[in-house]
Amino acid sequence: MLGIISDTHGLLRPEAVDALRGSSLIIHAGDVGAPEILGELRNIAPVKAVRGNVDTGHWALALPKSLLLDFEGHAVHVRHILDDPMPVPAEINAVIYGHSHKPSIQDRDGVLYLNPGSAGPRRFRLPVSVARIEILDGQLSARIISLDPTS
Repeated sequence: MLGIISDTHGLLRPEAVDALRGSSLIIHAGDVGAPEILGELRNIAPVKAVRGNVDTGHWALALPKSLLLDFEGHAVHVRHILDDPMPVPAEINAVIYGHSHKPSIQDRDGVLYLNPGSAGPRRFRLPVSVARIEILDGQLSARIISLDPTS
């Protein structure tokens, strides 16, 4: 199972840690905010992360702008900003992105597009959330996990 998190902006909530437990890999879709966040996530599972637009510190230069990963035979492309002009690779099964802080799961011509939402400081009235991806009947299946205590 993949644990998906984005837009922590230097804040790793205990609820996010709990929601990501049991992941075989954690993907951070950018705007990490501080290198300590990645270290804390590595205490749960291995981590792959991309650099977001607020990741400007020297530590962030080691983070790529995009990643192409294999998850049990499914090609997964990770980037921070969906509309960034960099091309999306052909023959992919999923695109994971962040930036907007709006959780979203969409199927676009058989490709899963997933934004886990923001797990960091609340922005406006947007929810606080992470996501998970599993393989069900040979297909990628995503779900958003709300970290809001009222939902």
